[in-house]
Amino acid sequence: MYKTAIIVGASSGIGREVAKLLLADDWHIGVAARREEPLQEIKAIAPDRVEVMIIDVTKPDAGERLQSLIKRLGQIDLYFHASGIGKQNRTLVEDIELDTMETNALGFTRMIGIAYRYFTEKGEGHIAAISSIAVTKGLGPAPAYSATKALQATYLQALEQQAHQRGLNIRFTDIRPGFVDTALLNDDFPYPMLMHPEKVARDIVNSIYHHRHIRVIDWRYRILTFFWRLIPNWLWRRLKL
Repeated sequence: MYKTAIIVGASSGIGREVAKLLLADDWHIGVAARREEPLQEIKAIAPDRVEVMIIDVTKPDAGERLQSLIKRLGQIDLYFHASGIGKQNRTLVEDIELDTMETNALGFTRMIGIAYRYFTEKGEGHIAAISSIAVTKGLGPAPAYSATKALQATYLQALEQQAHQRGLNIRFTDIRPGFVDTALLNDDFPYPMLMHPEKVARDIVNSIYHHRHIRVIDWRYRILTFFWRLIPNWLWRRLKL
């Protein structure tokens, strides 16, 4: 029996690289995003093993479209959520904050909920999603991004506990990368310790295969977040980021 996955946010960056790696491992996949052309490029790699669906996670029909994609594939074993936005917003521009909330909070909750209910009915499955090292502390330059990533991590943790209490065979993997060289970082800020999306994707797929619960990528960020947690709030407030 072949393995089947859906990747939402597969048009670029980490999601696209994860899709390519799963195809290389003989998975059948459904790829979804707002832009169709990049998805068709993925389909061209293995036309008989890729289904394409246009999904904007902020739209009310996103859940129905995800369910339709599942039906096209017949069934799925893995749901991988790579859709998200994030910008520095030091002056708290309202549209940036609200767009981030709509995509990373409402859109995330909508799509994860569909996957969770599907796997509940199926009897098993794996939900993996990209949160961020920003879950560690609230980052002043990116308030909505920090808050929504913390929401995502807490939501996955809560669902994992709920699934265990209900006796459901649903696994969860919370992926927490640092700065990745993708279109998401398009504000010309000199981000430190940039990672390549191909390397991050390999780590993600390996983490999914090994059923990791939480994965901070890579070792430099594991050290960084360890020390972030030790900083008391009175000092964190005074740090210039």
